[in-house]
Amino acid sequence: MSTAIVLASSGGEFTPPGAELFDFPPLFAGGPEWLTKPVLMAVLGVVVTCGLAWSAFAKPKLVPRGMQNVGEMGYVFVRDQVARPFLGKDAERWMPLLLSMFILIWVWNIFAVIPVIQFPVASHIAFPAVLALSVYFLKIYLGMKHQGPVKYFTNLIPPGLPKPIYVLLVPIEYLSTFVLAPFTHAVRLFANMFAGHIILAFFSLVGYWFLIENPTLLGAPVGVLGVIMTILMTAFEMFIQFLQAFLFTMLAAMYIGSGLHADH
Repeated sequence: MSTAIVLASSGGEFTPPGAELFDFPPLFAGGPEWLTKPVLMAVLGVVVTCGLAWSAFAKPKLVPRGMQNVGEMGYVFVRDQVARPFLGKDAERWMPLLLSMFILIWVWNIFAVIPVIQFPVASHIAFPAVLALSVYFLKIYLGMKHQGPVKYFTNLIPPGLPKPIYVLLVPIEYLSTFVLAPFTHAVRLFANMFAGHIILAFFSLVGYWFLIENPTLLGAPVGVLGVIMTILMTAFEMFIQFLQAFLFTMLAAMYIGSGLHADH
């Protein structure tokens, strides 16, 4: 469904800022419906991630230089800040997954501030949902494998509490673990990228409208303010892009850890 809003008073058509987040036509006329900008950008993000990994780690040197330096800095950051706190001795084993996930999400997010692209892939709920569900099923698989198919579910409930407490605790614990956790895992990333893109689009439109499209003496200060806010919000959004990639990967490590080891 098109997001254009028809203005009855002027007879024209106005497209709200960030409208491409709602309307994904095929990339070319007659093309398959699934081949849209988000899909193309998602694939491009995977290619960029693989390229970064290859340039950094394909031919490691004893004394790192260039991209290997950058890659090792990223590896150490994810290992020390994400993997080891939640996975302990299993951290190194899961580093390929966690490092790849962190870089991929960060690249997807950075697309929002790259000229021409200007689209954060994670602002399309399908992509965070796929990643979150992948972590969810991996967590359950690891839990049943390492703790047993029955004990994995019973280990979620702390023992030794008064029996009436379990009437409330059991459904709350299972609802939180198997429904709310994967839902919030995906929505947290999606909502932040979606909101950030809308805010940037709004202030960009304010600056464009009052300085270029409809310049007036009275509107000029508003246009300048729009440009300033666009610059400031872009800087803030770049921080949020990194933060959300970090938080998503950190939660993934926590969920994997809960599958490998009983919570209680």
